[in-house]
Amino acid sequence: MQDVFAVREPMLDLAPEIHRQRLVVEGLCRAPIDDVAIKTYLSILSDTIGMTTLTEPVTHKSPTHGWAGWIHWETSGAHFYAWAQPRSFFSVDVYACKPFSATAVVELSQRFFDSEHVVFQEF
Repeated sequence: MQDVFAVREPMLDLAPEIHRQRLVVEGLCRAPIDDVAIKTYLSILSDTIGMTTLTEPVTHKSPTHGWAGWIHWETSGAHFYAWAQPRSFFSVDVYACKPFSATAVVELSQRFFDSEHVVFQEF
C-alpha cells in the first residue's frame, strides 16, 4: 500500500468537489433506549434535516454491548448506538454528502431522548 499517511495536521481534502459533512452527537439519557425508539428517531432525523430515505431504519441488539441502528439516505446515512450499562448513553454519527443543520440534529437528539447532557462535534 502506498500513499497512506497518518498526519496530525488537518486532513487533506482529496475530493473538494464532493460535499461531505459529518457530525457526532452523544448524550446521557434518563431511560434505556430500545429498538422502537431508535427506528423512530432515525426516521424523524431524516425528516428534520431533509434527507431522502432509501432504506428504512434497521436495528440490532448485541447481547453484551446494547443496541445499534442505521438508516440509508440518498446522500449517505446515520449510525446510532445505545447503551443501558454502565449508563443510559447514546452516540449518533451522521454523514452526508448534502448540507444539513447540525443544530437541528443536536436539538432533536436532546429533546427526543430527554437527555440530561449532550455533546457534539462537527467535522
